[in-house]
Amino acid sequence: MSDVPAGLETLDYSFSGGRPAGAFAPVLVGVVGSGNLEVMLEPADGNDCAVRVQTSARGFGSIWQAVMNDFHARHPLAGLRVSINDMGATPAVVSLRLDQAVAEIGGGQP
Repeated sequence: MSDVPAGLETLDYSFSGGRPAGAFAPVLVGVVGSGNLEVMLEPADGNDCAVRVQTSARGFGSIWQAVMNDFHARHPLAGLRVSINDMGATPAVVSLRLDQAVAEIGGGQP
């Protein structure tokens, strides 16, 4: 039995390499609500950036892939787990929340 609520789609992405995110306390930004989302960043073992998206907007995997590719191009972090709980946010809001979360861990561009 899945722990994903009915009606949500789960998408997983992984990016290799990049700068180590380093040690940090988990960060949560945003809220789960209509047209918004929450993003949580946690440190992870290894050299990958793993992203899990749970979204109420089913069938937008290619758009999520493009947004995640853009995120990793701007913030090539390794040793990072990204969890996104989405309630229909636009790509611009997703990028904003991701940038806010990275700023909280001090992982912006050098």
